[in-house]
Amino acid sequence: MSHRSASPVLDDRIARLREIARAEPHLEGVLLYGSWTLGEADAHSDIEAYLYVQDEHVDTFDAPAFLARLAPLELAYTNMYGILAVVFDDLMRGEFHITAAGPGIDEVPTWEGMVHLPRPEAAVLLDRTGRLTRAARRLAEFRPPEPVTTAQRLTDELANWTLMLTHVLNRGEIARAHALLHSVIAPQQLQLCRLLRGSTAHWLTPSRALEQDLPASDQDRYTATTSAARDPELRTAARNSWSWSRDLSAEAAARWSLRLPEKLHEEIGGLLAARA
Repeated sequence: MSHRSASPVLDDRIARLREIARAEPHLEGVLLYGSWTLGEADAHSDIEAYLYVQDEHVDTFDAPAFLARLAPLELAYTNMYGILAVVFDDLMRGEFHITAAGPGIDEVPTWEGMVHLPRPEAAVLLDRTGRLTRAARRLAEFRPPEPVTTAQRLTDELANWTLMLTHVLNRGEIARAHALLHSVIAPQQLQLCRLLRGSTAHWLTPSRALEQDLPASDQDRYTATTSAARDPELRTAARNSWSWSRDLSAEAAARWSLRLPEKLHEEIGGLLAARA
């Protein structure tokens, strides 16, 4: 695929990152990931990269100072996942993994199925030894998830989490139920829907480009599962969500001969309907 970017600012920043990385002697490699490497970057995109530091210097490498050479920083901190998150002065965001080169580069091939780099040579901004380019090439081919076992897991997950949602709702924990519905159940519904529609390019972030990737009927079903964190609206959204989950599960079962716990499905529906 050819690379297209609707963000000249991001293109310039990546070119500058390549330049300062080459001038930094303690860096062994730099690997980009995310929307730019997929050819999907736009004016709202951020910059995401692994900075592979020579093993003996990883503990003393001053990553914020290095990134300040890229552009002035308004914010720099280590986030909840141990990743250096920054905000540049033009409000572009960045996430940078500061990693020891030895074990870090060896780990890259294990990302198969989780990371897609269709243009590995473009994603590698610095590679002093050739190791990183060889590792990144393992991620050039996108392998869609195996449908049968993935669909079985997702249908089971949807039943399990919706039962929990029902219990939490009936306990009166509206905020917690709201979080479960939108943060836990919805992404798995969208993954199952993508699997059924053969639209798995945005598998890891299934809401990404939903408006372009999925039919209007699926978009409408998804919208009906959303609500404010208010009791009556949330219960309606939960019932709509379970109805869509059951329809997706039935479609998957018919296509791939899955086993569905039909009795449990009926009981969950009954619990949701009881408080209508």
